[in-house]
Amino acid sequence: MSGVMKRMGMIFRAKANKALDRAEDPRETLDYSYQKQLELLQKVRRGVADVATSRKRLELQLNQLQNQSTKLEDQGRKALALGREDLAREALSRRAALQQQVTDLETQHQTLQGEEEKLTLAAQRLQAKVDAFRTKKETIKATYTAAQAQTRIGEAFSGISEEMGDVGMAIQRAEDKTAQLQARAGAIDELLASGALDDQSGLAKDDIQSELDRLSGGTDVELELQRMKAELAGGSPQQAIEGGTGQSTAQSQPQDTPRFDKQ
Repeated sequence: MSGVMKRMGMIFRAKANKALDRAEDPRETLDYSYQKQLELLQKVRRGVADVATSRKRLELQLNQLQNQSTKLEDQGRKALALGREDLAREALSRRAALQQQVTDLETQHQTLQGEEEKLTLAAQRLQAKVDAFRTKKETIKATYTAAQAQTRIGEAFSGISEEMGDVGMAIQRAEDKTAQLQARAGAIDELLASGALDDQSGLAKDDIQSELDRLSGGTDVELELQRMKAELAGGSPQQAIEGGTGQSTAQSQPQDTPRFDKQ
């Protein structure tokens, strides 16, 4: 049972992964990643601003303490000048306490200044990475869009090729049927001419007309032959034809014609 459940879980995860892969658009994923990097860069910049603000606040406190220290030192000098050593000692004691605070603040100021420099450098590096990612992102998006367009065009041409293949097959079938009909018509004409089939329409030629057509075709051949002989001999084609015609007429008449004398 546990094996069946594991198998079902694997099938479900595989189908879910496939569905997510179909639904995922790389361009949207890249834009989302770029947005997250911008948010991270904004956080780093806010961190730099906060550290810089703290550093500036310490600098203001240091200036105030240094001013108070200078004032106490002046008061101690005046007290000594007036012969009030006790006042001078009190002023110097307070100045010593302020100097300890100044030392502590200067240490914190240096620490904050170092942190600020580190964060500023990190922000600059992150900015460079974000800029590089943005350039790469736009390049990948353009390449993906071009590949997607080429795929759609290829699919369109594939559909056109299939349709043209169907059209070509239809044309081939039409040509085959036309050739078959032409061959059938020619065979029927030959059978009708030979008399193997009877022409029920009454348009077929009888045997006398066929013989006359044959003889007339033979005459045309003889005339063409005489014309070609005349051209080879250098004579006129018309004279050769007339000569040939006269000769055939003379040959067709008998040589000795019987005469009938009148008594």
